[in-house]
Amino acid sequence: MQKRLAFDSSEVIYHAQKLLDAATNRYRITVQVANRAKRRRYEDFDSIEDPLMKPAIRAIIEMSDELTQPEIISDN
Repeated sequence: MQKRLAFDSSEVIYHAQKLLDAATNRYRITVQVANRAKRRRYEDFDSIEDPLMKPAIRAIIEMSDELTQPEIISDN
């Protein structure tokens, strides 16, 4: 039985590339995405908002949408 994805994989790749292009340090942005995904996983543990979208994918999409806020990708 094949699952129907709630998102398009090319869209996720586009958002990830947008994040990497905006970041000055790939390692740092990767760690930020991982931390946000981990945080979201525990915050939304009981939520059934979108069970097909993994926390890491959701974090990538959220962070790429927030590129207008420089504190997300700054090197502090």
